[in-house]
Amino acid sequence: MPGLADCLSFLRLLIARGDPGAIPLATSAIDDYLAMAPISAGRRGLRVLQQDAWELHDAGVGVQRSFAETVDAYIERRLKEE
Repeated sequence: MPGLADCLSFLRLLIARGDPGAIPLATSAIDDYLAMAPISAGRRGLRVLQQDAWELHDAGVGVQRSFAETVDAYIERRLKEE
């Protein structure tokens, strides 16, 4: 998941499915994006991913909302580390 667009598309798919077993895939996609992104773009990209997760959260139901909240919490943790 080196590119922001790829990461964003993958996270959207995972959130839409809402499978709690896919949380490691989501966190791995975020980590892969950060590993490949230029340092200056990392935080901005995380904010884009976070905003999208919240938009999907608002549109989702049940497990989709829960998955989006988990993704958001992980992104928030990574933002504090950056």
